[in-house]
Amino acid sequence: MIPFPLSPPGDEPLAVLALGAHPDDIEIAAGGTLLTLAARHPGLRVRYVLMTGTKERHQEARAAARAFTPGAALEVELHDLPEGRLPAVYAELKDVLEGVARAFRPDVILAPSAHDAHQDHRVIGELVPTAFRDQVYLAYEIPKWDGDMSRPNTYFPLTDEVARRKAELLDKCFPSQLSRDWWDEETFLGLARLRGIECRSRYAEAFTCTKLVIS
Repeated sequence: MIPFPLSPPGDEPLAVLALGAHPDDIEIAAGGTLLTLAARHPGLRVRYVLMTGTKERHQEARAAARAFTPGAALEVELHDLPEGRLPAVYAELKDVLEGVARAFRPDVILAPSAHDAHQDHRVIGELVPTAFRDQVYLAYEIPKWDGDMSRPNTYFPLTDEVARRKAELLDKCFPSQLSRDWWDEETFLGLARLRGIECRSRYAEAFTCTKLVIS
C-alpha cells in the first residue's frame, strides 16, 4: 500500500463535504474517517448535507453529525426530497448539489458511489463529479441486502478505538434503526475488519477514487 497524506494547501484548515441520501448513510460508510479527521485536524471544517428524511430522522442526523465530528466547525444542511425516488427529482437534487458547490469548496468529498445498487445513492454519485470538478471525491460503500460491495481502491485505516467508537455511536445516534436485522456491531466491525485486511490495518473504511491529481 502506498500512503498519500491528506492535507489542505497552506495553513488553511481541512474542509470536508459529507453527502448522504438518507440519515445514517454518512456515518455507516465514513463515520470512522470523520472521527479520525476531527481528531487529527484542529479547525476541521465539515459541511454535512442530507437529501431526505423525516423530522425524527433529521433530529437523529443532527445529533450524529455533531457526535462524529467533535470539535469541528460544522454546518448541517437537511433536505426533505422524497426518499426512494431521488431519480424522479433529478433537477431538484442537481440544484441542491450545485448550490452547495457555489457556497463551499471542500478539499475532499465523501459521497455515495455511482455504482451503488440503491437508486438514491446512485443518482447522487452520478451528479457529484458534474457539480464538483476540482475536488477529491471518495465514493463510499454501504452494506445492504442488494449485495453490491465493490472492489475499492482507497483505504482509510482506523484504530481499534475509533472502529468501536463508530459502532457505539451508530447505535446511540440512530435508535430508529436498532430493530433492523442487519444493524449491529458485527456488521460494522466485520466490514471494517475485511477492509483492514486489504490495507494492512486492523480496521479500515474503503472508498473508490476515480480521479486524483497529485500536485
